[in-house]
Amino acid sequence: MAEVICLGIMVADLVGRPVRGLPEKGKLVLVDEMELHTGGCAVNTAIALRKLGIKTGVIGKVGRDVLGDFIVNRLNQVGIDTRGVKRDPSTTTSATMVMVNEDGERSFIHYVGCNAKLTPEDIDWDIVKGARILHIAGSLIMPGFDGEPTAEVLKKAKDMGCLTSMDTAWDPSDRWMQVLKPSLPYVDVFLPSLEEARKLSGYDKVEEMADVFLEVGVKIVAIKMGEKGCYIRTNKEQLMLPAFSVKAVDATGAGDAFVAGFLAGLVKGLDLESTAKLANAVGALAVTAIGASSGIRSWEETQAFIAANA
Repeated sequence: MAEVICLGIMVADLVGRPVRGLPEKGKLVLVDEMELHTGGCAVNTAIALRKLGIKTGVIGKVGRDVLGDFIVNRLNQVGIDTRGVKRDPSTTTSATMVMVNEDGERSFIHYVGCNAKLTPEDIDWDIVKGARILHIAGSLIMPGFDGEPTAEVLKKAKDMGCLTSMDTAWDPSDRWMQVLKPSLPYVDVFLPSLEEARKLSGYDKVEEMADVFLEVGVKIVAIKMGEKGCYIRTNKEQLMLPAFSVKAVDATGAGDAFVAGFLAGLVKGLDLESTAKLANAVGALAVTAIGASSGIRSWEETQAFIAANA
């Protein structure tokens, strides 16, 4: 039985690096590396959790196509429960072209695909039953699931005894809190990026951002701040932890890796500071290799990294 269920977006990522510029119309540019990887918040977080030794399942939707096969096969290979993954014959699997520049920063061309078709009716609640955490991975870019449907799912999960968590994505529709507000009273752990938290809250200071989320019912706010580390806040304590220094190769999936580290810390019963430090470490290691999951280490290796870089 899975300890954590990751529910949300599933994507195939075609990653090229280094991309120094887009070609002119009809022209060609070369990159040194190009690889196909699994992606999407639910997939990235699940794989990172599994590498950390946490029993994990995924709920989401892919097509009955080659990319869908690729994602499901990869999840099965690493020991993730895929019974909750639906195969849609009418729509193809979501995919992203990831262009990584020489500094590891990324630009994206994205096809929404099956992620737009995910609805609460796709959830097999027998898979959720008994899980310690239900994690919503990729809120704001699942049009069939965002808003009131997400709130209803979170409420049901809490009624079943699950801790609930949520990670957001960048909202291309620019609706932000209008979409998310119904869900936040049922979110125990909220893990937005700094820019997402800024757009959602309307504030520039992390303390004020966190206040907005705590006031509507969130129990733990963990704001991902990239190379600046993270800011953690509850009603009783707050922490600002610096990032670990590593050589960045590809930042794809770093936020999802941070989330996985944070959730793993909660499952393992770590205190808040140790949990945040673990999340920073998993996020840092993620950027040391191409793809969202290639740089993730085992629990023991990650703990050794933390000890060596204390």
